[in-house]
Amino acid sequence: HVDGREMVRERLASLAAEAGTARWHDAAHYHLHKLPFAPQLGPWVGDHVGRLLGALRGTARKCLVLDLDNTCWGGVIGDDGLDGIEIGPGTGPGEAHAALQRYALELRARGVALAVCSKNDDATARRPFQEHPDMLLREEHIAVFQANWRDKASNLTAIAQALNIGTDSLVFVDDNPVERAIVRQYLPEVAVPELPEDPSGYVAAVAGGGWFEAVAYSAQDGERAEQYQASARRVALQEQVADLGAFHRSLDMVIQFSPFDAVGRPRIAQLIGRSNQFNLTTRRYTAEQIRAMEDDPSLVTLQVRLADRFGDNGMVAVLIGRLDGVALEIDTWLMSCRVLGRRVEEASLAELVRLSRERGAEQLVGRWIPSGRNGLVEQHYSALGFEAAGAEGDETLWRLDLRGWQRVDLPFTTR
Repeated sequence: HVDGREMVRERLASLAAEAGTARWHDAAHYHLHKLPFAPQLGPWVGDHVGRLLGALRGTARKCLVLDLDNTCWGGVIGDDGLDGIEIGPGTGPGEAHAALQRYALELRARGVALAVCSKNDDATARRPFQEHPDMLLREEHIAVFQANWRDKASNLTAIAQALNIGTDSLVFVDDNPVERAIVRQYLPEVAVPELPEDPSGYVAAVAGGGWFEAVAYSAQDGERAEQYQASARRVALQEQVADLGAFHRSLDMVIQFSPFDAVGRPRIAQLIGRSNQFNLTTRRYTAEQIRAMEDDPSLVTLQVRLADRFGDNGMVAVLIGRLDGVALEIDTWLMSCRVLGRRVEEASLAELVRLSRERGAEQLVGRWIPSGRNGLVEQHYSALGFEAAGAEGDETLWRLDLRGWQRVDLPFTTR
């Protein structure tokens, strides 16, 4: 993609500035081989370009999970007490632990959820967040707070479930090498940076992994951490309500549909670039390609937004359909996993059917193209009433006859 090449060029310029002209340029190798940088910088440059390409392919992590004792502060809160832990200005270690908290807040401002995973008594673990004057992190910054005496692999799984994301979206930071080894063994998909003994190196160790690399930011990025926290509150409410239908009605959900436009374009591009699990075809499009879709009369485009009594979820789904005679083929259907189980896919289908009928279509055609990460939606079309229509290699084809399709009652106010 043109966008990707431009991003790589910008990153190389940034790396050249960081390395310095004297280290970056090697005249002999340039004249002999046209190498744009000194060969000894190859691994470093390759690592950074690889991170950028990974971000373009949607591999960025979504949640930073923090241990507490000797990670977010120096000392053990249960033994040393509130006055005995080391955090904030005055000492080198205290400032280093504060730097990690500051970095966590910077990630949160970019839409990364924050969680706590600590072997501790819950009330004791929360005291520094509530009472210590030098703590930068506060309880309201934490989407899921797991402080108990269970193993950390189980707690990390619980955190992912509460946020409705996969454990492969987590980065776990813990000063204890034993705990790091256990998590790597039982949850190898979780990113676990190797921390140095000196806490002044914690931020570099976490940032150096490139797990939170992003190619662009939208206005909604700053709201995403709050959305993850609202998701966790919804999960807690659902556990208290036995009737799923009653739970859905209690959310007072408002769903909004609109075609692609300039305002939504950055977020649409971001969702297309990052969504992997609930993504039927995993086709990637650049912002420029998305802009062209806005004016294409052969396409039906949808951006779907959802709000409820816990807050605004923002844009949660994107659909692209292409008219071909009396059929509308669904090119792209993706959805944020944090709204799974809330019937958004049924409401999206109803709107897609309405728009298709307006354009004269008599059937919908959908494909599931396996990517290795989207097994979650293998039976998506079957669950929505589509009929199997064959296979093309690994792909499966599905059809829905619109002439007999009827809308079902859904727990939304629709706009």
